[in-house]
Amino acid sequence: MGPETSLTLAPAPTSGATETKTEVSATVLAPGFQFHPTDEELVGYYLKRKVSNKPVRFDAIAEVEIYKHEPWDLSGVVIFVYFSVGLQFILSYGVGDCFSDKSRLKTRDQDWYFFSSLERKYGNGGRMNRCTNQGYWKATGKGREVRRNGMLIGMKKTLVFHMGRAPGGVRTEWVMHEYRLVEEELKRIGGMQGYVLCRVFHKSNGNQDAPFVEEEWDDASAVVVPGLDAGIAG
Repeated sequence: MGPETSLTLAPAPTSGATETKTEVSATVLAPGFQFHPTDEELVGYYLKRKVSNKPVRFDAIAEVEIYKHEPWDLSGVVIFVYFSVGLQFILSYGVGDCFSDKSRLKTRDQDWYFFSSLERKYGNGGRMNRCTNQGYWKATGKGREVRRNGMLIGMKKTLVFHMGRAPGGVRTEWVMHEYRLVEEELKRIGGMQGYVLCRVFHKSNGNQDAPFVEEEWDDASAVVVPGLDAGIAG
């Protein structure tokens, strides 16, 4: 039997961290404010209004071509070690010590949300292209229904990121929840086709509260308060 694949977490380097915090301090959420919508809220409000080309009260989700980026590029996590020994791959991540440069919200929350369009793998075929330069997202399990007031409005697909190329990729701890509206709901609201909403997180850090770093909240720093700032309509 060949050597076992190893995927290891390690602390992020602190060099340059001060500069990163300074750049994004004007766009971070105020202490105590977090963006943790439910599945129903993600599909029934954010994604539904996106495909209907309607504004939202708090514009918290950026649009990116999600499958053209590695998960650590989306999240702002720094990979500072990447090497192989024979067939053994070792990856080290620094998680939580920097902000995502793709996310609209600059917070230390360990979940990142994005809108994305889907690219079909073979022209008009049914399969979607979920390959990045360094790996691919592989679906796991069955899709889950998202309902609102008992009515089916969307589906939630869980995908896991693998380094390399299928079928011999190396499974990582990066997970994505991909939400889409069902065809019936799209037709009912006259929405645009092909958009999904994605939640990306690292399995060892998902659903954790954002760490509080007191030095980031000095009197000179501007912060965003949902409902009051960022040009939010009443």
